[in-house]
Formats: sequence, structure tokens, C-alpha cells
Amino acid sequence: MSTAKLGLFVTLGAVAAAYLVSWLATAREARRQLPADDPAAAGGLPNLTESVIGFVTNFFDTLGIGSFAPTTAAFKFRKVVPDRIIPGTLNVGHTPAVIVQAFIYVAIIEVEMTTLVLLIGAAVAGAWLGAGVVAEWPRRKIQIGMGMALLIAALLMVMTQFDLFPAGGEALGLTGPLLVVAIVGNFILGALMTLGIGMYAPSMIMISLMGMNPRAAFPIMMGSCAFLMPVGSIRFVRKSSYALRPALGLVLGGIPAVLIAAYIVGSLPLTYIRWLVIIVVLFTAVSMLRSARRE
Repeated sequence: MSTAKLGLFVTLGAVAAAYLVSWLATAREARRQLPADDPAAAGGLPNLTESVIGFVTNFFDTLGIGSFAPTTAAFKFRKVVPDRIIPGTLNVGHTPAVIVQAFIYVAIIEVEMTTLVLLIGAAVAGAWLGAGVVAEWPRRKIQIGMGMALLIAALLMVMTQFDLFPAGGEALGLTGPLLVVAIVGNFILGALMTLGIGMYAPSMIMISLMGMNPRAAFPIMMGSCAFLMPVGSIRFVRKSSYALRPALGLVLGGIPAVLIAAYIVGSLPLTYIRWLVIIVVLFTAVSMLRSARRE
């Protein structure tokens, strides 16, 4: 293992530990300031539904389908989380599982470390700015933003189904103007993550357009998310703009799912599953936008 990769793993481990400690400390203080009937104040252990949502969505996220859009759909259908705090719950709850995915993909897929580190840094900066904005939005604006985000996610999933992504090349890193463009692109994707737009499909498109090997999108995407999600999530926690119990359900169900998908399953015939996810995501997007229109 190279020194740069070892340093990245050590840093990622430190970020994970700091995130968990900060989450516990910040959540306790923030929840004391909420009214008892606020949905964000509900505590206790997650129920079976919340944990199953975490398991299923993170299982398929590890295989490349993504977790944000399916989790939003599940929350909306089961009325688990109010629309206003869905973005925060997604970011806070999926962070631990994504950190595990980052360790796995950075370890097994080669990518040039300078490119990886710079793109991760850009995504973190975008998430920090984006979370500060989204956490203060009113419910109607969240509904409109999430509805549009889900429509974009569904479009990207359809592109995946029909192999409409650029073919990509064989490069494992970037230099010069292409690197600058990729840094700006990952900054934007990091900001959009806080609104609930997953990075898998956009990262695959961007990496392929840059002439890189599409497989390099996995460590770039997972590494970016693993560093940006703790940064963005703490801002949601400080503003109590998330639901604690469903977020814990995503954690408890998500980590075992990642390990099973990565080390036992390997690959699945996902074509029909992706079409099902697309249909569900489109239905949820329309539902979000209709709710916003009624308000």
C-alpha cells in the first residue's frame, strides 16, 4: 500500500471517529432546544421499518444503484420523516455506511492519488456551503428541491439503463485544465449532495467525459461522499434539521448491508431492480412537487 493511500485511510478513520463523537455531543445539545412535539426531537431505538430501509438502500448503493433517491421514496411512502428534514436525515444516516464503502473501493480500485485527494477536497467544500443553505430552507422549498432532485436522479438512472454515458478512457488521473474542470464539477456535486442528489451517476458521467476509466468513479465518488457527508451532516445536526431515530435506522441497517454486498454478493442482475427504482423515484418526485403545489 502506498504512503498516500495509507495517509488517506488514516485521515478517513479520524474523520469517521470525529463525526460519531460530534454527532453524539451536538445532537444531545441541539435536541434539548426543540419543542417536544417537533419530529426532529423524537429519540429512541429505530424500529424494524427504519432499519430495513437502511439495509436495502445501502445494499444496492454498494452495487451502484445509489441510496438517496430510494431512501427518499421509502420515507415518503411510509411517512417516516417529514419532507422538511428528509435531506438532513439522508446525509446524517447514510454517512457511516458510505465511509465503509470508501475504505473498500479505495483499497481495491486504482486511481491516481493527487486527482483523488483534490476532487475529495472540492466535494467537501461544496457540501459545507450547500448544507448551510439547505438546513435553513422552509418545507415547501425542500419539497420543490427534492422533487427536482429526484427527477434528475431518475433521468440519470434511465441513461444508465440505456448505456448513454460516455464510454470513458483508460486514464487513472487528470492534469492541467481537465483537472481544474473536474475540481469545479466535484464542488458542484458536493453541494447538490446536501439536497439529496446522489453522486454515483453524475460522477460516472464526469469521470468518463474527462477520459478516465469509469471504474475510477467508484473511489472518487465514495471517497468524496465519505469526507463531505460528515462535514455537511454536522451542520444539519446543529440545526436539528434531521430525524434522529430514522437516521440511526439507516446506520444500523446500512453497515451490515455494505459488507454483505461488497464481500459476499459481488454482482447481481440489477437491470429489473433499477427499472423498479426509477418508477418509484419518479412517483415520489411527482408526489413531492404536488405537495409543494398544495402549499
